[in-house]
Amino acid sequence: MKVAEIQAPGIENLVIAERPTPEAGPGQVLVAMRAFSLNYRDLRVVEGTYNPKMKLPLVPLSDGAGEVVAVGTGVSRVNVGDRVAGSFMQAWIEGELDDRKYQTALGGAINGVAAEQCVFDESGLVRIPDYLSFEEAATLPCAAVTAWNAMFETGSLKPGATLLTLGTGGVSVFALQFARMASAKVILTSSSDAKIERAREQGAAETINYVTIPDWEKRVRELTEGRGVDQIIEVGGAGTLPKSMRAVRTAGTISLIGLLAQGADINPILILMRHLRVQGIYVGSRTMFENMLKAMALSRLTPVIDRVFPFADLAEAMRYMQQAKHFGKICLTVR
Repeated sequence: MKVAEIQAPGIENLVIAERPTPEAGPGQVLVAMRAFSLNYRDLRVVEGTYNPKMKLPLVPLSDGAGEVVAVGTGVSRVNVGDRVAGSFMQAWIEGELDDRKYQTALGGAINGVAAEQCVFDESGLVRIPDYLSFEEAATLPCAAVTAWNAMFETGSLKPGATLLTLGTGGVSVFALQFARMASAKVILTSSSDAKIERAREQGAAETINYVTIPDWEKRVRELTEGRGVDQIIEVGGAGTLPKSMRAVRTAGTISLIGLLAQGADINPILILMRHLRVQGIYVGSRTMFENMLKAMALSRLTPVIDRVFPFADLAEAMRYMQQAKHFGKICLTVR
C-alpha cells in the first residue's frame, strides 16, 4: 500500500512510499482511508518545527476518514462497511486530558493516517454521518473538535453572545459556523478582503481587515459598544494575545488555540485585573467529537473546503498551506 513518510525535516523530504498492508489484531479495526485534511500542525510537523526531537520516519496527518474493511476479534463498536474517522488523540475517550492521552496524538506523538489503509483501536474511531462526504468528514477530527471544545465543552457560549475569531483557517471557519448554528454573533478578522467577503457569506456579522486596521482590538470595542466580546478564538498566540486581552470583555474568555503569530512577552496584568479566563485548548476527546457530530447532523452543517488534492500530491498541498491563501480546509482524496 502507499503511505506518506517524513524521512527528514522539510517538505522536500515528504515522500510517498510502499509498505505492507497492515492487519487488524484483537480489538483493532482496519480502515481503507478515503480522504484526509491538513492542519497547520501537520505543516509544522513536516517542517520539523513542531518537535525537533521527533523520531523519523513518521507517517504524518491527524485527520482522515474512510471505510472499515476488517475487524479483529472482540471488536463491537464498529462493523465492516461503517464510515468512520479517527479521533485526534486515540486514548482520549472522555474526561480531562492527561499525559498518557497526550502521547497518543496521531501524526505527531504516534504515526498518523496518511496511508491507503490504517489500523486503529476500535475505541479511537467515530462513525461519521451519512450526509457528509469522506472529504467533509476528514476535516473534522482536529480543527472542528478544537472549535467545538473551546466554544461548548470547555467554553459555554450562549445564544446571543458575541464571538471574535481570528483569521479564516480551519478552526476559525468552524468557529464561525458553530457560532451561527448556536445563534451567536461573530466578529472575524483577516488580512484579505476576498476572505472577508467569504466570511460574510458564511454569516460573519462584522469583519475587520487587520492590515488596514492594525489596532483591531479598538475596532472590536467599538463594535461592541465599548464592552468587548464574550469569547475569542485566539489562533495567533504571543503576537495577538495582548490585543485579544483588550478586545475581550471583563470576565470574558480567551480560548488559546494556535501559535501563528510571533510577539513580545505577555504582561499578565490584564488577566488579573479584568478577571479574564485564558484557557488552552488542545483539540478534544472522542466524546466531544461525538457530541459535535450529533449537533452537526441536526443542523446539516457542512464543512467549508477550499481545495482538494490527490493523495499523491501531499507535498504540493503542504506548499499550498504554506502560502496561507486558503479559506477553510485543504483536503486530499484517495482514489
